[in-house]
Amino acid sequence: MRPLTDSIPKPLLPVAGKPLIVHHIERLAKAGYREIIINHAHLGEMIEERLGQGDQWGVAIDYSAESQALETGGGIFNALPLLGDSPFLVVNGDIWCDVELAQLTLAPEDLAHLVLVANPVHNPQGDFYLQDKRLSERAGEKLTFSGIGVYDPQLFSDCRAGAFPLAPLIRRAISLGKVSGERHAGEWIDVGTPQRLEKLEQKLDSLSNRI
Repeated sequence: MRPLTDSIPKPLLPVAGKPLIVHHIERLAKAGYREIIINHAHLGEMIEERLGQGDQWGVAIDYSAESQALETGGGIFNALPLLGDSPFLVVNGDIWCDVELAQLTLAPEDLAHLVLVANPVHNPQGDFYLQDKRLSERAGEKLTFSGIGVYDPQLFSDCRAGAFPLAPLIRRAISLGKVSGERHAGEWIDVGTPQRLEKLEQKLDSLSNRI
């Protein structure tokens, strides 16, 4: 996203009149979430200054600061002391999706539940196989991980502090038969380039004009 992110963190990039991350906060608040933890590294102090404690959205925001980028897995592990012992929802800050967040749950015997989407042009091979609402090592339809998932803290039980990706943990849990999933057929955009940011801007403008 450079040069856009040279002076502003990606979650604060404006989309349809507000920072991208505010769209997430509003959707989480609407879904009934009241406690939100935000990971940040690059220019993270700007995120804290802009969002504060979340009062204006009726939520309580806390922050998990990273002295260096820890990747998704390491970032979640770093935030575990703030997340508690119950399953929690994670939404990547650089995507936009209209999935119903309030309906996402995790079965007691599972370690993760992932939202998957049709493979976009920039990820044609997909990430995980989905068959009968379960993630499989080889069977079913191979889809792209949306960046939205519900996790049990036990998924990270063997991890150590530092930077590491999430995908290997998910694949290990899949091998144990402990990952469920769903295919979201609605809107989803990975805001990873200026072009996709513009696409999201156009999409949200179109949606607002229908109201």
